[in-house]
Amino acid sequence: MKNKMVTIGGIEFDLKLTFLIIYSTLVPMLDYYNHRITGTKAYDRFIFYFIIPMLIILFVMREPPQNFGFQLGNWRAGLLWVLVSCVGMGIILWFVSRTSGMQQYYSARAPSSVGRLLFLNGVELFAWEFMWRGLLLFAYARYFGPGAAIFLQAVPFAFMHLGKPEVETLSTIFGGAAFGFIAWQTQSFVYPWIIHWFIASFTTLIATGRF
Repeated sequence: MKNKMVTIGGIEFDLKLTFLIIYSTLVPMLDYYNHRITGTKAYDRFIFYFIIPMLIILFVMREPPQNFGFQLGNWRAGLLWVLVSCVGMGIILWFVSRTSGMQQYYSARAPSSVGRLLFLNGVELFAWEFMWRGLLLFAYARYFGPGAAIFLQAVPFAFMHLGKPEVETLSTIFGGAAFGFIAWQTQSFVYPWIIHWFIASFTTLIATGRF
């Protein structure tokens, strides 16, 4: 990433880094206030968190998407992480998702069709993971190192869960960091996406009494 600097009042600003910080702050706000493009939340988020970030990579960063985790990467390690994470989280969610707060929240929002639930979750979380565990993680790692980047990208991700059941929201800084760790280890956002897709869908299916 070639640095383009501007100096204001004797302070240097890296234009690309500043742009990423502003974008990753503004977009969750637009999302929170329900700015609509298509009228379907998952499709709107696909535009906000995948289409526009991909355009940023191609035309602002001017780099191949593979530099930001858009690849299979270390697929053997990735599949192992998916297996271990889904089994471990599945056991935890089997109990946590049956609490009254989780049931009330998800029962009021879940699509009536299981197929539609799985599809919309897949579309939405593909974009989420590309934004946080793709663009932001790999960009921040260049400036701050992977350790800091893993937690920095988890901050806006965690705040996006405000309004969800407290037990879920409080866990997201750690969950987001874990997703970031897996993405960095595998050099791909794909495996956190699969895990996140499983967690979100399994949680909803249990909380709504379909399991």
